[in-house]
Amino acid sequence: MAKNIYVEGVKETPVPLGKVELVERKGIGHPDSVADALAEEVSRALCKMYKKEVGTVLHHNTDETQIAAGQSSPKFGGGCIVDPSYILLVGRATTHLKDRDLPCKPTALKAAREYMRKTFPNLDADSEVILDARIGQGSDDLRGVYQTSKFLANDTSFGVGYAPYSLTDRVVLETEEFINGKLKKMIKGTGQDVKVMASRINKNLTLTVACAMVDKYIDDADHYISAVQELKERVYDNALKIVKDDLKLKLDVNTGDNIKKKVFYLTCTGLSQEMGDDGSVGRGNRANGLITPYRPMSMEATSGKNPITHIGKIYNIMSRLIAEDVAEKVSDDVEVRVRLLSQIGKPVTHPLTANVQLVTKDQSHLMRWKRDAEAIVDGWLDNVDKITEMIIEGKVRTF
Repeated sequence: MAKNIYVEGVKETPVPLGKVELVERKGIGHPDSVADALAEEVSRALCKMYKKEVGTVLHHNTDETQIAAGQSSPKFGGGCIVDPSYILLVGRATTHLKDRDLPCKPTALKAAREYMRKTFPNLDADSEVILDARIGQGSDDLRGVYQTSKFLANDTSFGVGYAPYSLTDRVVLETEEFINGKLKKMIKGTGQDVKVMASRINKNLTLTVACAMVDKYIDDADHYISAVQELKERVYDNALKIVKDDLKLKLDVNTGDNIKKKVFYLTCTGLSQEMGDDGSVGRGNRANGLITPYRPMSMEATSGKNPITHIGKIYNIMSRLIAEDVAEKVSDDVEVRVRLLSQIGKPVTHPLTANVQLVTKDQSHLMRWKRDAEAIVDGWLDNVDKITEMIIEGKVRTF
């Protein structure tokens, strides 16, 4: 059975070498990212429960988690949550077999609560959120496809990926990781709800950062101003290490503040879901951790889908891994774009279309690159189970 691999050269300017580039990342505390994370944590927990209980991963999809914002009253020195945010874990799963019931809802609730306790230290996961689960038995047709063979696609869908990361990509991703990593030890008042947006025009890069501040660590307006200024200086220095002399950097932080009108990005928990924003799976970062309107993207939600047969997860992750491997084989100036398309009920290992585009104005080495790319695609398609294990073990990002 053919794998339908098509490699082609595209003679145009790669995005990193073009005039304009926009890149965004919603940090781990953004409501959409919280929804993604909880959906994925629940899926991974179900995978491990199934393997423990029955020896194999059963059919499930938990990619519809919703977050409804609560209400809070933040103030300098410490405010309070007035109305908890509401989190609904939604999905389909194998909740029972012929001879037994399976603990799907308890498994989901435990995984979600443990993630929130571990990730959001300023949130009381017991009293400041209402956590609910509506996970029921999946449909007969999808469970039938799943059970027929673990490598039959349960959707007609596609996944996309590209490589390598541009300098703009890197500075956006690594800036959010810095704020939600090392910076937390330097400035205690920074929350986890962070958004980073980059606009590159030729060699000029403007980085816009929004970071929720935690009220109990901020004494007054002057303290807030100094904390945000320190945040700006440390983020700028870190970003400068990434872009070096290749780009001219400008940084703006919390541009929604209006000091004269006493408007501050102040929260009780470091999360805007306490009052400002709702969240849904799939509305944020793509599977490479970024939102990149100048690159090929799939609107498919990756987090929470089962890691055995769901193309919306497997092909989005596999496309990125293929692109990264191909990028290592070709010139640094080549942009690699990968698209994989499935048909429901057909083997995941044999897509309807597997397309690799090598984007560069210099096509002189195309024949050699095509052979390398075809071999890489073929190799990954033969190792779908490796993708599954990487997902279950949390070794690849989904948002």
